[in-house]
Amino acid sequence: MAGAGSELRINSVLHVNSRFAPGTVVPIGWIAAGDPARLFSPDQAEEWWETQRTLDFPGTVYGVPRGTSMREMMARQTEYYGAHREDRVIDE
Repeated sequence: MAGAGSELRINSVLHVNSRFAPGTVVPIGWIAAGDPARLFSPDQAEEWWETQRTLDFPGTVYGVPRGTSMREMMARQTEYYGAHREDRVIDE
């Protein structure tokens, strides 16, 4: 969650389940991860990886435990979107 007055610049990312203080600026191409969030430059992939492991991306986004195969995650995603293939826009 970004604090008031914060900026995520072009190609920057605020990782799921992360939170940073009001007025924080995430520079172009950087990643903010953790609670409180720490900023990672593009050359800090190893440090970022260790931080993001505790943030439960697969559980938050796909509802599965870490270690679930991408095949299963994408099958779930396909099923989710497929359930809406007959949806139609209703004019108001």
